[in-house]
Amino acid sequence: MTRQIWPLDPATYTRHPLHDGDRAWIESNCYVDLWIELLHTSGVEPLAALPFTFAIDVEGDQWTFFKFPAADLNALYGVDVIELQIWRPITAHLEEQLALGRPALVEVDAFYLPDTMSTTYQEAHVKTTIGVQALDLAAQRAGYFHNAGYYELGGPDFVSAFRLEGDLTDPKYLPPYVEVAKFGVRPGLRPTLTDRALVARSLELLGAHLARVPLDNPFGRYAARFEADVDSLAGEPLTQFHRYAFATLRQCGAAFELGGAYLGWLQANGEQGLERIAAACDVIATTAKALQFKLARSVNANRPFDPAPMFATMAGAWDETMTALMARYGSLVHQR
Repeated sequence: MTRQIWPLDPATYTRHPLHDGDRAWIESNCYVDLWIELLHTSGVEPLAALPFTFAIDVEGDQWTFFKFPAADLNALYGVDVIELQIWRPITAHLEEQLALGRPALVEVDAFYLPDTMSTTYQEAHVKTTIGVQALDLAAQRAGYFHNAGYYELGGPDFVSAFRLEGDLTDPKYLPPYVEVAKFGVRPGLRPTLTDRALVARSLELLGAHLARVPLDNPFGRYAARFEADVDSLAGEPLTQFHRYAFATLRQCGAAFELGGAYLGWLQANGEQGLERIAAACDVIATTAKALQFKLARSVNANRPFDPAPMFATMAGAWDETMTALMARYGSLVHQR
């Protein structure tokens, strides 16, 4: 028996506009990207939940692996996110939750995900999160959100991804981390894109996240350690560069591109005068992308380059963004 929440087909699935078009970073990270599609499919606008992107910071050897906060999802859409205790085969838990209308967010090994054909599929063991919304145990098939789209999993990949050959009593077996999204528990909190109540609630969250913005410019701190990072990549395989780029330039670049898209959504829904701030966010996104390309060429050819102008550009855009946001919405910070 097939359990599914929405009648989706990977061949005809329509992505959210954040995952289409001419964007510097089509994907950000697995958790944010699948929530964008999950919210989009459920009929609400994920753009309203993006204020948290402005609080991203340098966390030592990486940038913040940013995620939709569960409290924000509840405040905007009435969604509760809870962790599951895994004490049975994971597919048994998934069947139970899907029957309740709850998609499940499951940590799996991307080695078994066919949608990663050009990167990790059958090549590298990498932790990632998928959003399961359809399951057919008899046919060994699952429909899932991952990164920028919706896909299906079947056969041996299904068995391996969900560890069906594993023994839960084996002390060497580490059950995966699993969450479920309880949609519709507060039906009154499912406003439409044009509802001013959604904008007002989103602006309240913006104030809360502006209070979390780094006290100093994170691009200055990142620039100070960048040379050492480049040296550490010398002589390493290309896979190490990709891991580094994902943890650093992709996170900061994608976060600010999403932040710029959020400001564009506010502008489209009655908040005027945000074009320059959104443009500054896009400067960070595109410069981070360009820096990633320069770094890849430098590491590959062992040819040094001067990143200082690019860091100065990003630092200046960050200052412009935060100064303008605080000038416009600082009163929301003080109220909280």
